[in-house]
Amino acid sequence: MNLPISLLLLNNDKDTAHRFDEFVVSIYHCSVMLARLPEYIDPLHLADKRGELKGQIPVSSLDRLADLLFDETGAVTMDLFFGREGRLAKIEGYMEAVLELECQNCLQAVPWPVKHTVKLGIVTSIDQADRLPEDYEPLLVVEGKMPLKNIVEDELLLILPAFPRHSHNCLAHKSGNKEADFALNEQQSPTKNPFSILAKFKNTGDL
Repeated sequence: MNLPISLLLLNNDKDTAHRFDEFVVSIYHCSVMLARLPEYIDPLHLADKRGELKGQIPVSSLDRLADLLFDETGAVTMDLFFGREGRLAKIEGYMEAVLELECQNCLQAVPWPVKHTVKLGIVTSIDQADRLPEDYEPLLVVEGKMPLKNIVEDELLLILPAFPRHSHNCLAHKSGNKEADFALNEQQSPTKNPFSILAKFKNTGDL
C-alpha cells in the first residue's frame, strides 16, 4: 500500500510533516503570485521601488485588439522591470505571445508569434517626452495609477499588422480560381500600420 508522502512523514516525525506541508504551501503561493498581475499599476511608484511585473494577461482582456483577432484564446506573457537611470524613470523587458489573428484574405485564423522588446520612458509631460533618449518610447502618465492592459495594448498595436495575411496563397487554395490569385496579388503590397503614428508619443493614461 502506497501512502501519501505527508502520511509517511507523519508516521515518522510530526514536526517534519508539519514543515513539509508548510514548504508545499509556500511553493504553491509563490507560483500563484508570480502568475498574477495587478489590474492597475503606478508606473512611477514601481520605478522608485525598482519593481518587476512578471506573469500573464489574458488576450480576452485586451479589448482594443478585438478587431484584429480571430479568437481571444491564449495569454500574453510579460516580464517588465521598472527603475530609474538618473532622472529617467523607465520600463524595460519583453512581451511574448502567439495571437490568433484574422487573415484578411480568407478570413480564417492565422497564428502570429509575437516577441517584443519593451523600452519605455515614463513621462508626465510632452516636454519630458521630447527629452527622452532616442531608443525610448514615451509612456505618458496622467494620473498616478493606470490599467496595466493599456501598456500591453499600446505595445502590441504598434507591432501587429493592420492587414494580417497567411504567407501562402490561401485565397487560391480556398476558391481555386484566377480571380482569387489576382485579389491576393493586389493585397500583397506592404501596408503601414496606422497605429505606428503613436510610436513617438502614447497617452496610455487615459481611461
